[in-house]
Parts: sequence; C-alpha cells; structure tokens
Amino acid sequence: MKIASFNINGIKARIERILEWLPESAVDVVLMQEIKSMDETFPREMFEDLGYNVETHGQKSFNGVAIISKLPLEDVTRGLPGDADDEQARWIEATVIGDKAVRVCGLYLPNGNPVPGPKYDYKLDWMDRLHAHAKSLLSSEEPVLMAGDYNIIPQADDADSPEKWRDDALFLPESRAAYQRILNLGFTDAFRAVNPAPLNYTFWDFQAGAWNKNDGIRIDHFLLSPQCADLLKECQIDRHMRGRERPSDHVPIWVELAA
Repeated sequence: MKIASFNINGIKARIERILEWLPESAVDVVLMQEIKSMDETFPREMFEDLGYNVETHGQKSFNGVAIISKLPLEDVTRGLPGDADDEQARWIEATVIGDKAVRVCGLYLPNGNPVPGPKYDYKLDWMDRLHAHAKSLLSSEEPVLMAGDYNIIPQADDADSPEKWRDDALFLPESRAAYQRILNLGFTDAFRAVNPAPLNYTFWDFQAGAWNKNDGIRIDHFLLSPQCADLLKECQIDRHMRGRERPSDHVPIWVELAA
C-alpha cells in the first residue's frame, strides 16, 4: 500500500500538477492539505474518474483536508477531537482496507505565526489535542499513521538555514518539544527511519529563490504507530515536483507499507 501526503496549496491552482503526478507515482492513497475549497466545490469527479474514493473536510478559501483512495475507506471522521468550537478544517481520518486495515489521519497543523500571539497559542493548544488523540489512537493497537503538513521543523538538520528560523513558530523550542512529546508516545518518523541524511526537504518558499538555492525545510511528516512501523518498507520525498510549472511550495512525501 502506497500512501502519500501532499500540501497542494489550493486545489484550483494545483489540479493539473496532481492529475499529472498521480499516474506517475502510482499511489493508492493521498492525504491532501490546504485544499482551500468547500466540500461542494472540490473537483471530486476528476479523481473518481481515475478510480479514487474521495472524502473531504473543506473550508472556504482556507485550510481544508482530503483523502483520496483507490482502496475502500471506512469509518471516516472529520475534525480533531478536544474543542467543539474549533471550526478550522485541519483533520480527517479513515480506515483504509488493503491486505491489512490501516487507520490514516491527514492533518494540517497550524502555522502559529506571528509569535507571540493568539495564533501561536492556538498552535500549541492544537498540538495538546493532537497528543491526546494520538494517545487514544495508539490504544487500538492497530496500524495507525498520522501524516500531513505539521508546520514543525524537528531538528536543525531539517532546515538548510536553521538560524533563519530560530524565532519562527515552526522551530521554537516549545513547538519542537510538543512534537517530540507526540513521538515519545511511541510513534516513528517514517522518513528519518529510512533516510537519516540531512538536506532532505519538503517545502521551499516561493520567495527569494529558495528552490534554486535548495533553501528548504522538512515540515511534512509521516508518524507511524509501532504496528504501522512494522509494515514500513519505504519512505521518500518527490522533490522533483517543486521544479515543475506552477508547483505547490510543498512536495509529496510517501510511504510504502506491507499492507
């Protein structure tokens, strides 16, 4: 089972790139972030025509997450538990039925800038809720993965110019500690499990020629439960997608599971 995560930065702007990439990558499941679309305006038919089941959790002009899957999806839920008043569309989860059932969670974690302020407070609160829900997911003792744009640079090796990010919400010690607390529950960073080398990034800003200078950061992650980590065969970043016409500022990252 091949599962990808891709912050597309707007479905309208990126539909051609996605439709180009899907057959090239031969992915079974894609977790999308920043679809920037309401459920009713998401172009689901384009994916259904390619044999994908489509589930969305949309929001007008901002945020929004989706799952498309060639395999059956069951028990779809939307919204991260823990705050009934949170209206931002940042979380979707479902069980993918392959040779083994895998619970997949697609997330778009808040950016948190500017710091200090309410946006950073919201980020840390969201991460507390994520920690609580991740703990609950682990209690199932089933294969579970949580993937998406975490807006977290875990280590200095995950940035080409870490000093530039020192005061940014993506790299502040409090942000990284909150991320580490989730890992400490027993999750595995899939990419680092198979590829410990530095200079591997998933995001290059549109500003200041970041792509041409490889001035990137690794902020899109797959976190796997112990039962899911046992199934891990491969995890790679499709960095070539950043060099194509009208790209997203993120590129796909994917895992292959023995499932």
